[in-house]
Amino acid sequence: MLRGPCRIFRVSVAPVAALAVALVSSLSRCSLLEPEDRVVSPLSPYFGTKTRYEDANPGLLPDPEAPRRDPQLLEETCTPVQLVALIRHGTRYPTTKQIRKLRQLHGLLQARGPGDDRTRAAGGGDLGAALADWPLWYADWMDGQLVEKGRQDMRQLALRLASLFPVLFSRENCGRLQLVTSSKHRCVDSGAAFLQGLWQHYHPGLPPPDVADLIQVAFFTCSFDLAIKGVKSPWCDVFDIDDAKVLEYLNDLKQYWKRGYGYTINSQSSCTLFQDIFQHLDKAVEQKQSSQPISSPVILQFGHAETLLPLLSLMGYFKDKEPLTAYNYREQMHRKFRSGHIVPYASNLIFVLYHCKNAKTPKEEFQVQMLLNEKVLPLAHTQETVSLYEDLKNHYKDILQSCHTSEECELPKVNTSDEL
Repeated sequence: MLRGPCRIFRVSVAPVAALAVALVSSLSRCSLLEPEDRVVSPLSPYFGTKTRYEDANPGLLPDPEAPRRDPQLLEETCTPVQLVALIRHGTRYPTTKQIRKLRQLHGLLQARGPGDDRTRAAGGGDLGAALADWPLWYADWMDGQLVEKGRQDMRQLALRLASLFPVLFSRENCGRLQLVTSSKHRCVDSGAAFLQGLWQHYHPGLPPPDVADLIQVAFFTCSFDLAIKGVKSPWCDVFDIDDAKVLEYLNDLKQYWKRGYGYTINSQSSCTLFQDIFQHLDKAVEQKQSSQPISSPVILQFGHAETLLPLLSLMGYFKDKEPLTAYNYREQMHRKFRSGHIVPYASNLIFVLYHCKNAKTPKEEFQVQMLLNEKVLPLAHTQETVSLYEDLKNHYKDILQSCHTSEECELPKVNTSDEL
C-alpha cells in the first residue's frame, strides 16, 4: 500500500502472479525498442550510476539468464531460509529535466558557425557537425520511465536468482513472496518485470498472463462479491484507496474512448435513440393538445451502461475541459466523467413531460425535467432544472433533424487502381 512521505507500495504476491504489483505498470506507456546487439564503449566503466549492469558484471555476458554462482557462497551443507534483497530499478530513460538540457545543448550545436574549430575531434573530423546531425530522439514523456532494456534487466535477474536459490523461489513459496517498491513508475515496473521473470522460470515457454487484465479481474471480483452477496471478500484487501482510484480511472478511460467523448461517432451512435425519445414526447404533446388520452403514459426501455453513456455524451453531459488520457491521471482527479457515478447498476435516465395548466403562453404549457438516477439532472446548456419543451427541442434541433449517419459512418475512399 502507498503510505507516508516515502510512498511505499507493498504487496504480498499471490499465486495469481502478483495482481497488485503491476498496478501502475498496467497504465505505463510502451518503451521504444532498443538494439539487441551489444555495443561497447571505452567510456562504459566511467558512467557512475548510469552504468549498465553487464558492464559492472561482465561475467553475465555469455548467458545473462544463467546463474553465476560466486565461489564464496556457502555450500549445500547450509540451507538458505530467507532472502532479503534491495534492488535498484532497471535501465531507464533520462528525466524530463535532463532531456530539456540535452535539447538546449543540441540547439547550441546546431546554431554554431560553419567555420567554428572549437568542436573538431582529435582526428580532425568535425565532431560538432556530427553531434548536431545526431538525431535527438528523447521526448519529455519519457521522464525517467523504465525502458525495455530495464525490464529485461529485471527478468534476467529474476531467472538467475530463482536458479541460484531454488528452495527459496520454489512454487510453494510463491504465495508468500513479499514485494515492496517505491511509488515511482520505474520501480513499480521493475517489480512487475521481475515477477514476469519468475513466471518464465516456473513456466518455461509459456507466455505470462496479461497482468493488467488480472488486476482488473481481481478488483472487479471484489465488486461482484460486494454487489451480489453483500460481503467484503479477501479480494478487496489486495487494494487500497489509491489503487482503487487508479483502476477506476483505467475503466473510465475505456468508457470515455469507447462510449464517451473520445470519438464523435461514440455519441452519434445514440442519435436514433435520442430521436425516438422525442418522438414519444411529441406524440404525447399532440395527444394532450387534442384532448386525447395519452396512448402510452409510461415507456420503459432497458439496456446497458453502453446505452446510457453515449446518449448522455450526445446531450453534452459530464464533459471535461481536457480529454481523459493515460498521461493526465492526476489532473483528472476531480473529473466529471466518472462512470461509476453516472451509470452504476440499475442507473436510469428519465424524461418527464409536464402539462402546466397555469401557463401564461402556449409555449409554457409543456415543460420537461430530466432525472439521472432519480435525481433531477440540470440541463447541460443552462444548468436550469426545468425547460420549456420547445426550448429543449430547439437546443437539440440539429440532432433531432438529422443523425448525419452517412457522414459519420462513411469509410475513407481507397484508390484501387493499378497506377502508382
